[in-house]
Amino acid sequence: MSGKAPFAGPPAGRGRRLAGATVLARAAGAPLLALAVLIAVWEAWVRLREVREYLLPAPSAVGRALVDDPGRYASAAAETAAAAAGGLVIATAGAMVLAVAMAHSRAVERALYPLALLLKLTPIVAVYPLFTIWFGFGLWPKMLVAALITFFPTLVNAVVGLRSVDPAALDLLRSLDASPRQVLVRLRLPSALPYLFAALRISVPLALIGAVVAEFLSGDGGMGQLILIANGDLDTPTLFAAVFVLVALGVLLTAVLAYSERRVLFWHASTGDV
Repeated sequence: MSGKAPFAGPPAGRGRRLAGATVLARAAGAPLLALAVLIAVWEAWVRLREVREYLLPAPSAVGRALVDDPGRYASAAAETAAAAAGGLVIATAGAMVLAVAMAHSRAVERALYPLALLLKLTPIVAVYPLFTIWFGFGLWPKMLVAALITFFPTLVNAVVGLRSVDPAALDLLRSLDASPRQVLVRLRLPSALPYLFAALRISVPLALIGAVVAEFLSGDGGMGQLILIANGDLDTPTLFAAVFVLVALGVLLTAVLAYSERRVLFWHASTGDV
């Protein structure tokens, strides 16, 4: 027999990564093809029908608007993304603190849940002037509006997750005389992570909407101001370009969240291939 070890093939981790990349490429192929067909039909229809640009610009005109001044869109998108991300962090942190208290006490839940619901039902246009009086026209009012929109779904999912623990595991920890803090860290928080990421998938687009609405109300930079200026000038190529940049920003943030979820919840069935 030869002393050489038989060929074992590529490592399992590398094989899984290659398989994941192949699945991702196949999944993205059909939407990209449909998008290309839609753009081609849009371009042809605008040119053949001679549609005026202020009514509906051709995709080529939208592309020119992006190429002519990419820095303008990049800086506006960065400002909107910062407001959305900051609001999401504020909402998540506040929701988790309240969720821990509510998950451990039904009395606390009965006291705080109606207040959280009232916060959800509060119209943004009614409270934004207060935010500008208290914090000025900078980044903070935009972050608070984004936090206001995303707080309630994050809170509800966090409470459900903290309570959705395995009863056998909970009994085991209690039989071992585990403290409430140990139960929280070792059992409740890991059980709540899938629910928290589910809430974040909902909250990411809501945070972007909140940031843009705040920029509409304040006119202080960001994609909201860019859209308002383009709308006032009847500059529809710039308007469509801003909308496309917002869509791309939402897709990017969602992709980052999905990647983070797969890295953190590698042990959970929700990140599996089945």
